[in-house]
Amino acid sequence: MNQSVIYALGAAVLFGASTPFAKLLTGDLPPVLLAGLLYLGSGLGLALVRVVRDGGLKPSGVPLNEWPWLLGAIVFGGVMGPVALMFGLHSTSGATASLLLNLEAVLTAVIAWAVFKENADRRIVGGMLAIVAGGVALGWQTGSSLQPSGTGPLLVGLACLCWAIDNNLTRKVSASDALFIAGIKGLMAGSVNTALAISMGAALPPLATLSATMAVGLLGYGISLVLFVLALRGLGTARTGAYFSTAPFIGVVVSLLVFSETTSWVFWMAAALMGLGVWLHLTERHIHEHLHEALEHEHEHEHDEHHQHAHDAGHSGNGKHSHRHTHIPLQHTHPHYPDIHHRHVH
Repeated sequence: MNQSVIYALGAAVLFGASTPFAKLLTGDLPPVLLAGLLYLGSGLGLALVRVVRDGGLKPSGVPLNEWPWLLGAIVFGGVMGPVALMFGLHSTSGATASLLLNLEAVLTAVIAWAVFKENADRRIVGGMLAIVAGGVALGWQTGSSLQPSGTGPLLVGLACLCWAIDNNLTRKVSASDALFIAGIKGLMAGSVNTALAISMGAALPPLATLSATMAVGLLGYGISLVLFVLALRGLGTARTGAYFSTAPFIGVVVSLLVFSETTSWVFWMAAALMGLGVWLHLTERHIHEHLHEALEHEHEHEHDEHHQHAHDAGHSGNGKHSHRHTHIPLQHTHPHYPDIHHRHVH
């Protein structure tokens, strides 16, 4: 299995597993404060990991021309999306919200294909539709009241659109340090939403609840986002979004195992649909002659047919390493994904 696929599914597992635990905290915290503390726990935890990894504070490594993409991703995905969702849930049934949240994968793919011209074939489209259909089935299982009320469903749909934009913007910076990208997003989004919640009258919870919330945020939002960025680097936006949309299924599995919740035949139908979608994606084979234009960037790599550059004296270039390097124009044929080296037009 491609390593990037493992990253995408790992991100879905962590995020999906965190949802039932985050739900337990909703009774103790106002929605906007909960969203802020989850992201803040993610940002602070990842910042500490990065400091330990690098032996101190080091530059981000994000090129100046990529900062607008990163800031846009933070605004849409870290600030606007969670706030829209939390307010939307106030006047939306659980079943309706579950159904609407499946819009994220669809909107992510549509933006990737229509705006950023990412490649998609019938197998990829079919796989995404099967995964989304599984998510819809899970949504039907959550309850029988599917009546929209007020602006709630519109706000949930807006949250999905914000996250879809976030996913596509994050892809533009996915070659940079994934730890920094996820960490700065958590710090900035968490600070804004926490400050917003406090300005609305919310108070910080007791230390035990605060620690539990931030721990859930570190795992379900922080490390999950690091894996998501690594998957974007290797798979592109639409495929990563499709794999990640299996997260609701993971959440249901965790609820079954940990909280002893019951399920029905609908759950197994959803599992079959999602399994079919993942299988369609795993068995994709996209191959044609393509041209690599000249490109300069920085990311972890090892020397292969796409990385044949020289190094400074004293550096062997063996094994995985990271530095800024240049790709010369290259035309060849091999199976590939729309990763950071294969963003060509079809």
